[in-house]
Amino acid sequence: MIDNFVQILENFYERNILTYIQTLQMYPIKLISVILDLIIVVFLIYQLIKIVKDSRAWQLIKGITLLIIARWLSDILNLTILNYLLSEVMNWGVILLIIIFQPEIRRALEQLGTNKFTRFFGIDNKDIVTRTKEDIYKIVIAVSELSKSSTGALIVIERDIKIKDIVSTGIAIESEVSPQLLVNIFVPNTPLHDGAVVISNNKIAAAACMLPLASDMDIAKELGTRHRAAIGISKESDGIAIVVSEETGKISVAKDGTLIADVKEDALKKILISNIITKRFPEDKQVKMKHFEKIKNKIKEKSEKKDAKKQK
Repeated sequence: MIDNFVQILENFYERNILTYIQTLQMYPIKLISVILDLIIVVFLIYQLIKIVKDSRAWQLIKGITLLIIARWLSDILNLTILNYLLSEVMNWGVILLIIIFQPEIRRALEQLGTNKFTRFFGIDNKDIVTRTKEDIYKIVIAVSELSKSSTGALIVIERDIKIKDIVSTGIAIESEVSPQLLVNIFVPNTPLHDGAVVISNNKIAAAACMLPLASDMDIAKELGTRHRAAIGISKESDGIAIVVSEETGKISVAKDGTLIADVKEDALKKILISNIITKRFPEDKQVKMKHFEKIKNKIKEKSEKKDAKKQK
């Protein structure tokens, strides 16, 4: 039995691997296509796993993998009856897969036929500046709502210096930035309302995070723990902290170890855009990105016109 297994491995090595290596030695240029082939296959497998991981299909894939392994072992161990039964099941496997994975296949084909094609491959159509601006507007809306109801809040926006150690102290969320979610997090007497929300890489990374506190020398006595924590994190990183006072509902911004108190909605928007976008993304890069957006929009308009003509 072991001898048979060893013989199978030797035959496989000689017919496939050894022959392939010899071919590459004769034609080295083929190595480029091999590397490219491997990269594409690995990338597609990775994207497939991402699509099915959070769906019912993930459990089915695990079951199919076990079925393939069982068939392979039954062939090696000469379990004739089991191997015959598993082989028959595998022969019908393609049809079964199409039936079982019908929703996932349909979704993937729809993405290929629309402008979601780039998202299917992990590429976002929106440039980083546009996304960041949208997130800033959402944060300002949430902070304004919290201010109106005098709900205490503390939001930290990560910039160039990463604060993963701060994120790890809280509850991971990894959600898109949403005004409704931000407001809901800070509702009093809820599990996540204490501590800070950290926004990193255009996502709400975590809530209920613990921040380092600034010393009493750095802050006025009338200001509380949230303001001290905001100054503390702005000293230890280049992040910007937004505070909503629970007592007065006033908005404050901490950056570079300095607290700007009683900030209005428009001023808050200008401070965030200036420090998060303008200073981090040079104007020439923004112009290039806008130029690229214009070209992309023109292409989109042309395709829409063509589609409209076809429909007529």
